[in-house]
Amino acid sequence: MTVRKAIEGLITMGLLERNSTSGTRIPVPRVTRPIDSSFGSQGIRRIIQAGGGTAGNKLLHFEQAKASSKVADRLKLEVGADIVMFRRLWTANDIPVCIETSHLPLALVPDLAAQDLMGGESFYSLLHSRYGIGAMRGDREIGVTTCNEMEARLLDLGVGTACLSLQLQVHDEAGRPIEYMRSVNHPKLVVFKTGQIDLSTPDHSENAANREAISEFGLSTLV
Repeated sequence: MTVRKAIEGLITMGLLERNSTSGTRIPVPRVTRPIDSSFGSQGIRRIIQAGGGTAGNKLLHFEQAKASSKVADRLKLEVGADIVMFRRLWTANDIPVCIETSHLPLALVPDLAAQDLMGGESFYSLLHSRYGIGAMRGDREIGVTTCNEMEARLLDLGVGTACLSLQLQVHDEAGRPIEYMRSVNHPKLVVFKTGQIDLSTPDHSENAANREAISEFGLSTLV
């Protein structure tokens, strides 16, 4: 087999992509995060894998701390209540795509340790298997933020670059908040996508021209 045919085969398989200016290259992953389907499919690991990528993560920080007023409000706790906080860098095909910082009431996960998050098991699977906690619903807030020095370094961006942010309040079967998570997402590698909207109804017909902006958006449609 010639080198040319081998390259064509890799392009067909999706392992390489052809670029008109720079030849062939390994495709840059594009992570599409759904924001309005059932919570069970929302874990970033599953999302990356569903898109054909290989998910990886690195634990950046783990500590037991006191809840700030914002975290306490999201978790329905008293200010200063004991919580667990951890931060992870997520990659798709070894390329950094987002940084996620999670806060949980310490009372729910009293023996959770840093090493529990380093074995490759899904965190929500761990919550269910060890603590009997099922994550059933996630309330989401999408916005735009600017990355700080740490976020810029980890995501290979310039300080102050505009990024998509996701704030997620996770509830269990009983409706109690079990996690408050904030995610900072790479502006070129992550998009958020909604489900289909019926634009034929009177309430939505005037928005038909904005179908693409409604159904899928990244920073290209926001700024």
